[in-house]
Formats: sequence, C-alpha cells, structure tokens
Amino acid sequence: MAVLVHKSVTRTLFGMAFPMLAGTFAMNAYNLMDTWFVAKLGTIPLAAMGFTFPVVMLLTCVARGIGSGVTTLVSHAIGRHDREYTVRLATHGTLLTLVVTAVISIGGYVSIGPIFTALGADAETLPLIGEYMRTWYLGAVFMTLPMVGSGVLISAGDSKAASGFMILGTLLNLILDPIMIFGYFGCPAMGIRGAALATVIAQGVSTIWMIHLLVRKHRLLVLSVSRLREYLASLRSITGFAVPSILSMILMPISAAIITKLLSGFGNEPVAAAGAAGRIEMFAFMVPMALGISLTPFVSQNFGAGRIDRLREAQRISTRFALGYGALVTAVFFLMAPWLAAFFTDDPKVAATLVSYIRIISFGYGMMEVHRYCGFFLTGMYQPVSATILNAVRVLGLLIPLSYLGAHFGGVTGVFGGRLVTDLVVGCIGIVWVSRALESAALCHDGPLSTPVPAVSPVTATSETSALDGSG
Repeated sequence: MAVLVHKSVTRTLFGMAFPMLAGTFAMNAYNLMDTWFVAKLGTIPLAAMGFTFPVVMLLTCVARGIGSGVTTLVSHAIGRHDREYTVRLATHGTLLTLVVTAVISIGGYVSIGPIFTALGADAETLPLIGEYMRTWYLGAVFMTLPMVGSGVLISAGDSKAASGFMILGTLLNLILDPIMIFGYFGCPAMGIRGAALATVIAQGVSTIWMIHLLVRKHRLLVLSVSRLREYLASLRSITGFAVPSILSMILMPISAAIITKLLSGFGNEPVAAAGAAGRIEMFAFMVPMALGISLTPFVSQNFGAGRIDRLREAQRISTRFALGYGALVTAVFFLMAPWLAAFFTDDPKVAATLVSYIRIISFGYGMMEVHRYCGFFLTGMYQPVSATILNAVRVLGLLIPLSYLGAHFGGVTGVFGGRLVTDLVVGCIGIVWVSRALESAALCHDGPLSTPVPAVSPVTATSETSALDGSG
C-alpha cells in the first residue's frame, strides 16, 4: 500500500512532519551550539566560523542532492511494492554518497588555504579556519550519510527513527562542545578545532545508529557486492534526480560565498554577524523544514498515483502554513533582535549588524519558505530540472545582482535589502510555476498511473510538460 496516498492530506503531511520536528531541531542545533560556544572565544573565531559556512554548505548540498534523488525513487518503489528495487536504491545511494564525500573531502583538505583566501579570509582568520576545516573534512562522511539515510527512513514511514538518531547526535554535541572547546574534565582546550571534533564524534555515533536501523530494523541496506550492471543502473536513476538537485542546492553555498566575500570588504564584523544570523535563521525554520522534509515523498507517491487533487490541496496547505509561520517568526525576531544579538556577541558593531540583518531579512521569511516548498513539489513531480531553474532564478537572476546593487548604494544594509527583495519576488514566481505544473499534470493524467514515471532522464521528465507549464 502507498501509505501517503489514502489518508487526509493535512493529517498525512503533519503526521509525517511532527515526528521530524525534533530531528530538524537537532540538525539546526548543531550549528547554533557551535556558533554560540565559538562566539565566546571572540570576534575573530566567530568570523572564522562565518567563512566556513559556505564551504560546509557545499558538501551538505551535494549530500542532500543525492538524498533527494534516493528519497524520491525509494518513495515511488515503496508505492509500487517493489522491495528489491527499494533495497538496491538505498544500498547504492549510500555507496554513492561515500565515494562522492571522499573525493570532495580530499580535494577540500588540500586546498583550504587557496579557497578561503579567495573568500576573503585574512591572516587573523585563516589559521583558525584551517584548524576547523581539517578536522571537519576528516569526519565529513558522518555529516553526509545521515542526509541520505534519514530520507530512506522517512520514505519507509519511520520518521520517528530518523528523528531519533538526529537527536542523539545533538545531545552528544551539546555535551562535547564545551568540553573540547574550553577544556574540561582533563580534556585540553582546543578552541575552534574542538567545535569541529565534537561535531564529528557526535555525528559519527548517530551515523552508526542510523546504519543499524537500515540494516537490522528495515533491512533496506544490504552490504554485499552487487553486480556492476545493477549498480550502474541505480546510479543512472539516482543521478537523474541528484544532479539537478545538487546544481540547484549548490547555488546556495556559491551565493553565500559571494555575499561573504562582499561583506568581507566592510570588515570582519559583518562576516561574523551574517554567519551568526544565518545559523539563527536555520534554527528558526526548523518547524517548516519538518513539513518540507515530508513533501517530496508525499508528492512523489501521489503523483505516481495520479492524485493531482491531493497535490493541489497540499500546495494550498503548505503555502498557507509557510506564510503564517513566516509572519509569526518575523514579529518575534523583529522584537527580539537585540536580545538575540547580545546572546551571540559582546562586540557592539557585530551586534548592530546582526540586528539590522534580522530586522530586514525576516520580512521575507514566509515567501522564502514558499519558494523552498515549490522546489520540493517540482522534484516530487519528476521535474528536478524545473526545480533547478527556479532556484537559479533566485540566486543568479535576483540574489547576487541585487546584493551587489545593495552593497553599492546602501553598504551592508543594502546587501540585506537585496536578499529581502529576492525572497519576496521568487516566492511569487514559485507559486505560479507549481500551479501551472499541476494544471499540466491534471491534463496529462486523468487517473492513476499504471506504470512508474520514467526517472532516467530529468530532461525528458521536464520536456514532456514544458509546453504547458512553462518549464522548458
């Protein structure tokens, strides 16, 4: 039975999202805790953390892109009762993540100096960045594997287990951070390197639990040598979704790197403030993120069943929720901005910049989340290329040009204003794009699909409806 096709749309979406709430809290707590503890070391270490953010995001986006492809295909296979194909996808997706992470980590490790110098790091921040990133790269595989494994568990209907191993890692990180950063219980004080090591150890323990769940509980991970032909077939299917998703998500760290470089021209304080504010944002959006995690498998299963009516209802529900939650967060952040700034820093210039960031950009939070949900809808409807184009419009067409214009005419505040305008405009574009895609799907499918939608080529999946939905 396709478990996401028959129950009430509202109950299904929020029934999946609620157990993931603790998990999304845990994911974002990693960065927030690291940032808070490192902030106690001073402005320069906090600025160093700000420089690492776009590079860490790069590998995270690659892993999430692979996870998105695996989650979409596994959801469809589960809906078709194809157990063998489900196991094959989960296993081969895990192997692919291991290989890709190793390649990126080795390349990143040997090029720390040139990369961060290009981002604008100076003689004060570069040594601290090196301490953090060398440790982080050594344990990067523990950051990427959970992003794939959690998607498989959610597709299998076990969002509670997916949330559980994330919570375990967060609790361990909370315990280890102060011990390793400041030196307690006989542990030497390692400063910013301690923050990275605490995260690696905590994520390593949670990854071991995740593998246990996949191997023992669900038997979705079969650690045996598969025939090369089967692996290559899985690789083609996964990359058909993963490559567009990676290209889409990789625009985020690219834009973050460009904006970090832009802000570094105004000094280390704006970089420190933007880095801290970015982590506060991630933490604030843990609630809509939980719903977003459930959207791709929901859309994939219902699209495969031809239930376009349920997809329209899901779009209405998710859009209203994003706008309502965004308005609430905006009000809270606007009022609490000085307190949040004081929580992270004693530097008055960093605090003033952080307050400015929060009070300007928060007015676009609702539409930013609408845009993100639209990407999940397009991916679940087998249009990953359309999702990539939508994100490219946001980053390349709006965010980067408007940030440069804002910096030229308004300085640091102008950069924040460019981000606000971007979020408001691209949210509207996303709503129109998904609505037209749903209209196209309704014309193409007047009943449940008898066979799975082809997933080998994302270009094919997009071009079949491009004349009607405007995605071509």
